Amino acid sequence: MRIALAQINPVIGDFVHNQSVIIGRIRKAEKAGCALVVFPELTLCGYPPQDLLERPSFLQAHDQALHAIISQVGDIGVVLGALESCQPPGKPLYNSALLIHKGRIIHQERKQLLPTYDVFDESRYFEPGGASKPFLFKGISLGLTVCEDIWHKPLQYAIDPVAGLIKEENSLDILINISASPYYHGKLAERRELFYDLCRNNVVPLLYVNQVGAQDSLVFDGHSMAVNKFGQPCVAASGFKEDLVFVESDDLEQKCLTLDYPGDSITQVEKALVLGLRDYLHKIGFTRGIIGLSGGIDSAVTAVLAARALGPENVLCVALPSPYTASMSIDDAKELAGNLGCGFEIIPIATAMESYQAMLAPFFKGLDEDVTEQNIQARIRGNVLMALSNKFGNMLLSTGNKSEMAVGYCTLYGDMSGGLAVLADVPKVMVYELAALMNRENEIIPDRIITRPPTAELKPDQCDQDDLPAYKVLDPILSAYLEDHLGVDAIVARGFDRQIVLDVIRRVVMNEHKRKQAPLGLKVTSKAFGYGRRYPVVHRFRE
Repeated sequence: MRIALAQINPVIGDFVHNQSVIIGRIRKAEKAGCALVVFPELTLCGYPPQDLLERPSFLQAHDQALHAIISQVGDIGVVLGALESCQPPGKPLYNSALLIHKGRIIHQERKQLLPTYDVFDESRYFEPGGASKPFLFKGISLGLTVCEDIWHKPLQYAIDPVAGLIKEENSLDILINISASPYYHGKLAERRELFYDLCRNNVVPLLYVNQVGAQDSLVFDGHSMAVNKFGQPCVAASGFKEDLVFVESDDLEQKCLTLDYPGDSITQVEKALVLGLRDYLHKIGFTRGIIGLSGGIDSAVTAVLAARALGPENVLCVALPSPYTASMSIDDAKELAGNLGCGFEIIPIATAMESYQAMLAPFFKGLDEDVTEQNIQARIRGNVLMALSNKFGNMLLSTGNKSEMAVGYCTLYGDMSGGLAVLADVPKVMVYELAALMNRENEIIPDRIITRPPTAELKPDQCDQDDLPAYKVLDPILSAYLEDHLGVDAIVARGFDRQIVLDVIRRVVMNEHKRKQAPLGLKVTSKAFGYGRRYPVVHRFRE
């Protein structure tokens, strides 16, 4: 049997578009001589639909599109991720994998393991399905699972759906998993290890089909694949773009050359950010972006990502120098914009600063300048950039990184202004790694931007490390606290100074209110700031 793996990029709620893409892939699979084509999880409505699932009109539009697809399916089998109604008691919906053949649904399995950790909240909407059963299709015994059903964790789930499918040796010819598995740095290696163990331990090949594309802060990387029963990938789809690949069922029974499967390199992070930025803007109707280009590393990397995602002709870079801005900052920003082919403008803010100073002088009389005046500069820049965004229809991209967001080294309604925070989940050290990657073949980012000590340039001779630990110290502490959930003693045991650890954690806790007001950011680590990290703003727990 020839089988097609259809890795597509659905748009949540755009049933006309999704239906058209699905039908198009079915026709291509038929022309390629396939007996079966497999689509990702919840392909028809897009994942994750969240509270749209509570709207009857959304469910009605889904069912109309589903019936239209079913009516157009002939002799080819179609495994489609879709919603199914569930009768009370319980939640009203199943997250299902449907096998469609000759104008009707001939088999369905419902997702059994409903994740409720990190960005997932599936038990809010779905009822878990019952035990799955193998079934014959054109002489081959298949087993259908949905995403989390192959990620069985003994301490988290009481059941193992795959173990339920494989009750007798050789009772299953092919295991199929339809998925909408979001990317983060390290996820590719985790999946690869899971697939290797799953196939070898159960002596069964796996067809894994993952969604691709971005939805809000989540980026789905694709990398669908066929893995033989020896745990070797024998067919793999592209990462971070739509693809349609084919596999012969006989090949899944044989040893084959292991494919050069991509590792979790910084290249994958860059691809995720480019895809996330492009899809976020395009799916909500924007085609152009605007960036405050300071001459620093963060805005430089954001500009490169934006140029690659949107095309340089659709990116406007604006320098907004103050009296504290070094001439080299403007020179470097201009050179970078020229290297990229982006538009570049300079709008000095000294006059606006003087106006604020005169306006506030009666109220600030006798008080020394402090962070207040620094924040005013950032807010002037934010207002100017938002004015340009409003007037010309460009989405403002904020440029702050995860390290700054974590400790509050950013200004509300200033440099935090924007519709998308591209680097909000990228630690500072990783920002430098991205810059090095971008310059690997040609010097796109001027070298001085990379080698110069980072500075906000909000006062004379300012440097980030005047107020923060070195980023090579700060980032591992933040990772241990935010991603590994370690406490003070455990982080100190990794070799860090206790007072520095306590100060970093204090800053993280104090600045929760800022992050709650930040623009949406693209998730590329295992724990991002966003709806996958739900901490109260007001609490008194201290480490």
